[in-house]
Amino acid sequence: MKFINKHTYIAALGSIALLLGSSCSDFLDEENKSDYTQENYFQTPEHAEAAINTLYTELRFVSDGSGTYGESPFMMLEFPTGLLNTEVGQSQANRDLRSLTSNAENNYLIYWWERSFRSIANANLAIERIPDIEMNEADKQKLIGQAKFMRAFNYFNLVRIFGDVPLILEPVDANSELLYPERTAQTEVYDVIVQDLLDAEASGLPDTDNTGRVSTGAVKTLLSSVYLTMAGYPLQAGNEYYEMAADKAKEVIDAGGYSLFDDYDKLHDKSFQNRGEFIFQNQYSAGANITNGLTPWLLPRSKGISVFSDEYGVMYPTNAFINSHETGDKRVEEQEFYYTEYPSIDDPDEIVEFGGTYIFKYFNEEAVLSTAQNDLNFTFFRYAEVLLTYAEAGLEAYGPTAEVLEAVNKVRRRAELPEFDASVSREDIWTERFHELAFENKTWFDMVRRRKALDLETGQWEDFVGHEFSYGETLTEKYLLFPIPQREISNNTKLTQNPGW
Repeated sequence: MKFINKHTYIAALGSIALLLGSSCSDFLDEENKSDYTQENYFQTPEHAEAAINTLYTELRFVSDGSGTYGESPFMMLEFPTGLLNTEVGQSQANRDLRSLTSNAENNYLIYWWERSFRSIANANLAIERIPDIEMNEADKQKLIGQAKFMRAFNYFNLVRIFGDVPLILEPVDANSELLYPERTAQTEVYDVIVQDLLDAEASGLPDTDNTGRVSTGAVKTLLSSVYLTMAGYPLQAGNEYYEMAADKAKEVIDAGGYSLFDDYDKLHDKSFQNRGEFIFQNQYSAGANITNGLTPWLLPRSKGISVFSDEYGVMYPTNAFINSHETGDKRVEEQEFYYTEYPSIDDPDEIVEFGGTYIFKYFNEEAVLSTAQNDLNFTFFRYAEVLLTYAEAGLEAYGPTAEVLEAVNKVRRRAELPEFDASVSREDIWTERFHELAFENKTWFDMVRRRKALDLETGQWEDFVGHEFSYGETLTEKYLLFPIPQREISNNTKLTQNPGW
């Protein structure tokens, strides 16, 4: 398969859902329109809406399966943190990442690469073609803003995972020089990400949106994360980026559109999706037969506590990770973020003890006990992350001000932990973020941008390179990036491989 070709764009366009309206269900059901081409598709406001809907459906690859038993692209970013065990011997991809013995043939790599660039291709089409459609100008700008957010979102993942990546900002046909692109320096990729998000921020999107679509709050949240990353490695763009990250996160806080849930149960309660603490989520619907595999993947293996035909035991925390929490941390109490037992599905009076601690964040009780159809959304951004981004960046930019302390202490109060005072260190805030956002595809990115990892036994932060996992493996410099998929290099000789791979 060529890296990017005409069919990537036109075939992707052919899968666009011709959907009307603005509710989140609009981009859950897809209708195949395989007779569309670039030349005859972008003609009406409905075409523009459908093109944007496709960008939302494409987000689901992150938390969907990858065609093999007990594997999902989501997991690629979790196992190299050294915080997880697995009970799935069939998953070579997961085992290799956990033991740091993976290579450029890992199936996850091609999923992240191809699916991200497919979404970028569709975003490029929308950004180029929607301006020429006759429609309400305000609606047009909002659609373009959503497309630019999606392009930035996908490039932000790609540049952090792979480093220098091809920068493609226009539709590509068979005669384009971009058919076989070279890698682009990360600084240039970040410049485009920032500009796309600034454009999206000014596009007239609502402050919040409980339908699952991009809001101004989501744009600002992503931009604050981008600035925070740019302040760290590998760019080290300057301390002013900590200030920019803090200020952008503060805009989200001051707008008042989001708040922490008063208890952790609401994090996996369907009635609270796309609202409250949730800023931007991946949409699922059992009614549309579009379901999320995370709940069964994270159940303890074959314990008979659910109606799922498979209880996988794909990933569960190491004891060292659980023990790294402060005494009294509510997050590690039973059925908060984690759990160690559950009633038998055959006899509710019988409590099944797992013999280990498992992740409860993605637990869907309805699916477990009755439907075997998990339609919990997957969360890309929640308000707790905004608070912790503000606290981390704000401490670097402004010191331990009352507002910086209040941001992190909101998270700690919910966890029933003592509040930090002006003696707080950057490492204290790092650790709070480490525990609050665990297993949400944040930890590996944080480790890389800081070049630091937490020693679970001592509670001290140490260098990424040379950090030893609790089960003995040691991080090397090559794991600061994932390898470019070997299949892409084989098909495009202009692509080079990352160091060490």
